[in-house]
Parts: sequence; structure tokens; C-alpha cells
Amino acid sequence: MTQPSPDILCIGSVLWDVIGRAPSHMTPGSDVPGRITRLPGGVALNIAMTLARFGLRPVLLSAVGRDDEGAALVAACDRLGLDTSHIYRSDDLPTDRYMAIEGANGLVAAIADAHSLEMAGARILAPVMDGPLGRPDAPFDGLVALDGNLTEALLEEIARSPAFARTDLRIAPASPGKAERLLPFLRAGRGTLYVNLEEAGILCQTRFASAPEAAARLMARGAARVLVTNGGESCCDATADGLVAECPPQVLVTRVTGAGDTFMAAHIAAERDGACRAVALDRALAAAAAHVSGVTG
Repeated sequence: MTQPSPDILCIGSVLWDVIGRAPSHMTPGSDVPGRITRLPGGVALNIAMTLARFGLRPVLLSAVGRDDEGAALVAACDRLGLDTSHIYRSDDLPTDRYMAIEGANGLVAAIADAHSLEMAGARILAPVMDGPLGRPDAPFDGLVALDGNLTEALLEEIARSPAFARTDLRIAPASPGKAERLLPFLRAGRGTLYVNLEEAGILCQTRFASAPEAAARLMARGAARVLVTNGGESCCDATADGLVAECPPQVLVTRVTGAGDTFMAAHIAAERDGACRAVALDRALAAAAAHVSGVTG
């Protein structure tokens, strides 16, 4: 029996999110009561989970250990209806983790341990480079959501590989600390970049006052398309046809981890449904606002 084609490949981090949240304002050294949760996470997985809620069929390409944490994580993904059959399962690499502290003033600190994903390298791409999802003579020609937790060398390969020549690449840096890993896509003029104002500044080695200013600079530096968010301020979608800007809904922020991933997934889903740029941007901002307010997820 022929398997249906995936709606989108989600390539990058699939790990456990360990999040500590406190209702009080926090500074370095704070020791306060709160709640600690462990949930399936990682940029690629967060995007896939949101896409699944919009009715899409995402396939995960990542690295997960064959340890107890990995078995539990894959089982959790399966229960969410995600296709985990192409994940690289390692016997000698542990399952990755992300740890964050959030207070009433937002994200206080975070550490992403994606070393196993980085060490697995190109092995996670085997199904689409020369496997059931794509071959040199029949490259995958659908949507791909890609995150910057991969090494810059592997991202460079993806930016120039014939295996991805026909894909609609949607790319997120994963965090400001990994924003520079997206430079291969600027140099190649490939894909749609999803960045926040800080990440845009890192890519351009400057600071910006607004999303439209940052988007215009990134386009001048070679981006094919870029979406720049700026918290509760105006967000911008820039292409060669011009800029579209929208303001997000004003909501009470109760969490921040995963907001950018939710924005990106909702935007992809809206455009796949045929929404114009302005409507897709508006839907993405509404989904991100619902996420940070705690309405969804």
C-alpha cells in the first residue's frame, strides 16, 4: 500500500523541553516558587505539533537516542499523530534536552543541549537525500521547515544541495545564539527566513529599531524572503514585491517558549490554505498571541 505524501518535512530538534515558570519578576540569582514541566519540544517538533493541529501531516527528520527518554519522546510524538518513522535513532547518542526559566518578565535564561542532533549530522537527512522521501533523480518538491539547531556546515549543504532544489524552504534560527547559522541561506538567496528583531540584527551585525527596517536590510543582503517579529510591536513580511506589516493582538503574556515556532507553523499553514500575505501574517500573529497567553497548547 502506497503511503500518502507528507504535507511537510520538519527537520531539526526533537527533544524534551524542561521549563520552569514563576509568576514573579526574576533576575539572575532569583530563587522563587513556581512550576516545572517536561514536555515534547524542540523547534522542529514544536512546528510539527502546531502544523498537526491545523490538519497537516508532518514528517519529522531528527536524531533521538535509544535511551528511555528517547523511547518516551517518540511515543509522545506518535500519540500526537506525527510521523516519526524517518527519525534517526542512535544507540550511542543521548536524547537532547532544552531547559528554560521564565518569570513574569519573560525568558530569564535557557540552555539548549542539541549536541546529539549536531553529532548525528547528515545521517538525519538520509531519507530525503537518497531514500523514501527523495532521491537525486526525484528530489522532494514540497514544504520543508528547517531549524538552526543543525550545524552551519550541514545548513550550508542544504542551502546548495540538489536534493532541496525544488523544496519550499522555511527556516528558523532556533535562538539568537544560533542566528548566524542562517548565513548560508542569505548567501544562496534561498528560502523564507523567520527571525525576531534580535536575530535579524545578528545576521546584519547591527541593531534595528523596527521589524520593517530589519526586513529591508535582510532583503538588501540577499534574502529571498524574510519575516521579522518584534514581540508586541509591528511584524513584517518582506519579499521582492515589497513589505507587508501587521501588529499582533495585545494579550497577557504567560509563557514565551515556543512562540516563534507557533508563529512560523501558523504562517506556513495559512499560506498552504491559500491565504494572501497579509491574511497569513495576521493568522500567524493571532496564533502566537494565543500561545503566549496560554490559550493553546
